[in-house]
Amino acid sequence: MNLPGELKYTKDHEWVKIEGNTATIGITDFAQGELGDIVFVDVDSVDDELSAGDVFGSVEAVKTVSDLFLPLSGIVSAFNSELEDQPELLNTDPYGNGWIIKLEIAEGADHSELLSAEEYQASLG
Repeated sequence: MNLPGELKYTKDHEWVKIEGNTATIGITDFAQGELGDIVFVDVDSVDDELSAGDVFGSVEAVKTVSDLFLPLSGIVSAFNSELEDQPELLNTDPYGNGWIIKLEIAEGADHSELLSAEEYQASLG
């Protein structure tokens, strides 16, 4: 399983790349493997101010739909529009072209729940 060390992770199987006050968020390699072939990504929260733990969208696979949970509080500033035509990017390139949203991180947002690659790996058992 691929777990880039420079990223942070959540127990809900999202990854987070923090650059300044912007976070890029996607789903982990583990999550896409569990979901199977992803056929649709639904994010209608662009420009919304959300709190950590809020649902910001969903991913639909052939057999299931899974909610996406925001790892940090902030404003959803962008959605990866490539996913509209190529949702399978979440399967083929989850840490690259398969990113889902960009988030303008709220001032004072709590980062304490984010896991390192090692901690995330350990949480999978």
